[in-house]
Amino acid sequence: APDCSPQNSIPEEQKKMFTKTLKPAAVIAAAAIAFSGALLSATPAVASGLAPQATVATTQLPDFVQLVEKYGKGVVNISTVREARVVEGADPFGFDERHAEIFRRFGFPFPFGGGPRQEPERRGTGSGFIISADGLILTNHHVVDGADEIKVRLTDNREFTGKVLGSDAKTDIAVVKIEAKDLPYLTMGNSDELKVGEWVAAIGSPFGLDNTVTAGIVSAKSRKLPSDQYVPFIQTDVAVNPGNSGGPLFNMKGEVVGINSQIFSTSGGFMGLSFAIPSNLAMQIKDQLVKNGKVTRGRIGVVIQSVTQDLAESFGMKAPKGAIVSQVEKDGPAAKAGLQEGDIITAVNGKAIDDSVDMPVIIGSMAPGSIAKLSIIRNNKDITLDVKVEEAPNESASSNASKTAAANKLGVTVRPLNDEEKAKAETEGLLVTESTGAARKAGIREGDIIVNVNGVKIKKTDDLARVLEKNKNLRVLVQRRDGRIFIPVRLK
Repeated sequence: APDCSPQNSIPEEQKKMFTKTLKPAAVIAAAAIAFSGALLSATPAVASGLAPQATVATTQLPDFVQLVEKYGKGVVNISTVREARVVEGADPFGFDERHAEIFRRFGFPFPFGGGPRQEPERRGTGSGFIISADGLILTNHHVVDGADEIKVRLTDNREFTGKVLGSDAKTDIAVVKIEAKDLPYLTMGNSDELKVGEWVAAIGSPFGLDNTVTAGIVSAKSRKLPSDQYVPFIQTDVAVNPGNSGGPLFNMKGEVVGINSQIFSTSGGFMGLSFAIPSNLAMQIKDQLVKNGKVTRGRIGVVIQSVTQDLAESFGMKAPKGAIVSQVEKDGPAAKAGLQEGDIITAVNGKAIDDSVDMPVIIGSMAPGSIAKLSIIRNNKDITLDVKVEEAPNESASSNASKTAAANKLGVTVRPLNDEEKAKAETEGLLVTESTGAARKAGIREGDIIVNVNGVKIKKTDDLARVLEKNKNLRVLVQRRDGRIFIPVRLK
């Protein structure tokens, strides 16, 4: 404004000189400098308020130099190779599922009845970080999923062959081991102590560029994404791109508080929304993978939904919070404890349930046999129920250890079809929920239904295990959408 006092600190003669000798942009800059100088000089006169604190905060910008120099050596580059393979019964034109669906909708049969198709070798790159001096590494499941070869490169350019000790698709966490000693390793921090607005930094290999450092702030906590019901993500504005996956997210103490996992993007590149798996959850999953090679999750046997504004009003609630029980599994843990349809769960073990998506995270992380104390609203009354958590079924598990080992040789995670799926597919069999190793290499995909192996009808996991125990050369008949194909698989 023309009558603003800071302008009076510049004599009229000097103003005219700036206007004549400097470009317009420089004139604006000079005025801004003078204006800010006047504000700073006036600061001591302010008796109270936020002005002094705001001024101090702007002068204390974060310095990541020591953090990078001290902890950057614990970050590794992970490169993977998926060998070329032959896919039996594929169409001769190499169409993917998206193109195939277009043809189906216009009445063309698929597959076209083509012969085997050669899939080329695939290479990928990601990041990881060392958590023990003897070579234990944390990364993302999707970085190493389906890899036939894993190479781990340190910052000193040493390379090691990596072995996956365990991997969990539902939380996107994998543990890789390399044979080495006295390695630089990182310290895990407490992700629960993170504050929104706190400075954080990421180190990784975006697009294969090793040890790239980016920084930003925590944008939100406990962010739920549609595809990940078991992970309360840390949202940041740290620049994360393809290749950063599996790398560490640091706080200013140099502690790892998250594993960079996903970004939201409409272009494929960074748009200011990146998501990291909290370190506390990552360590829980790591401990189970190292000890058991798998993750055990809890369940109580209910189907839930979110409380909308309309539902909240119908229940006489002031705010739409909690999870409504829409179905209770007969003879399940919740039913035995007395939980009923229409109950609204507001807290578990004292932890508030703001939305239905909070429930799978909390219950899934509880050990089977533990007690979940549910705070419930029923008929406008507050009650408490103790529910004994049971183990969620492991779809890939077999009742016999040797059968499980045999199934692992094939490399599939399967489960029996439910009644609805049987009716839709008009067959019985095992649904493939995950395909790795020999099965993936041969061309068996997620979503395939294993109907027959070497002439034996497959209805249960035990049926498959018995065939795998006795045979190494397999003839697997799978149903894929509306067609059936034989896929040869050779076990080692």
